[in-house]
Parts: sequence; C-alpha cells; structure tokens
Amino acid sequence: MNTRTALLLAATLAACSSQTQDSAAGAPTEAAAEGQASSKTVKDLAEEVLVQEEVEEVVEEAVEETPTMSIYELEAETLEGEAAALSDYRGKVTLVVNVASRCGYTPQYAGLQALHAELKDRGFAVLGFPSNDFGAQEPGTAEQIREFCSSKFDVDFPMFAKVKTKAGDGQSPVYERLASSVDGQLPNWNFCKYLVGKDGQVLGFYPSRVAPDDAELRKQIEAALQ
Repeated sequence: MNTRTALLLAATLAACSSQTQDSAAGAPTEAAAEGQASSKTVKDLAEEVLVQEEVEEVVEEAVEETPTMSIYELEAETLEGEAAALSDYRGKVTLVVNVASRCGYTPQYAGLQALHAELKDRGFAVLGFPSNDFGAQEPGTAEQIREFCSSKFDVDFPMFAKVKTKAGDGQSPVYERLASSVDGQLPNWNFCKYLVGKDGQVLGFYPSRVAPDDAELRKQIEAALQ
C-alpha cells in the first residue's frame, strides 16, 4: 500500500468513526444523514482504490518474477544443415556474433577464434551466425563460408546456418529472442555481439566496433564465467 492509499484509508475510517459517534448521540439530522451517505460513498471509493492497488501490486510482482526466456531453449541449424539444440550450451557462457566474409570487420574472425580457443576449456564458446543482412557481405553458400573461415582464420568455433537478424518475416528465432532480452536491440551491421550467461540470459550487447579483445568485453566475460 502506498502513502496516498494509506492516507485515504485513514481519512475514511476517521470520517466513518466520527459519523458513528454522531449517530449514537441521538437521532440523525438531515445534515447528518447526508454526511452518512457521503461517508459511505468515500468508504466505497477507498475500498475500490485499495482493491486496484492490490491488483497492480500483484501484476508488478508477477512481471518482475517472470524471467526472459533463455536462448538455450531454442534450436538452430549448423552450417552443414544439421539440427542443433542450443541447450547444449546451457551452463556455458557464449558470445553470439553475426559474421560476414566480405566486411571491414571480417578480420575480427581472428580475435574471435583466439578468444574461443583461450576460454573454451573454462566453459565459453563463440557462436557464429553468418548473415547477408548488411551490405550483402555474406553472399556465399554454406560450403564457401566454411572454406573461407577455415582457410583464412582456422575457425573451429561453432558456426550456424545463414540467418536473417533483422526484424520481420523470416527473422531468426535466435535473434528475435536475443533482441527481446535487450529492449529490442538488434545488430545494425556485421559482427555485433551478444554476451549470453550460463542460464541463457543476455548479459550485454556490443556493437561491431567492439573487438573481441576489448578490455570491457573481456571483463564481462570473466565475470560471467565465475
């Protein structure tokens, strides 16, 4: 109960108490009768306010206690076209990245691979999702993407089938879920990054310019691994 409601309730009870005392002293006058009617109306309103306040408090508590659905409840498809349950990463910290082969940020593949190799034994993984959404910079087939990543950057972190990250028809369920966890924030270019905790909840969003070895990103990864 908030302060406004408490004051209203107190005033109502006082008015009702006063009216009761007046009635007990003798037969009510016309003014007293009007006061009783008015007091009853105020009391009814106060009760309605109290009920509304209680309903609002219950709703607010329910919203606060309802967790955002984990991305580890979803399924995806590997770059080779095989079904992949993201539940395999439950209990791990992951960095989800929309990658592309012909982008100015493509050299970040090297940093992502280094990060994955360094921390994979501690329960960390980079998850790469190729996308042709920005500048048509990932036009290749799955085979071409795999050949590029392997030959240029020795990538061995998990790579998934090409996806659409942008909102609308055909959007990847993974990116829809990621965005819902950070106020609708979606990639605005290639190599944007979502840091995901062990429970599948998004811990942070990092734009393309944030390199894999960025000090703040590394700090947040280390904290999530604890």
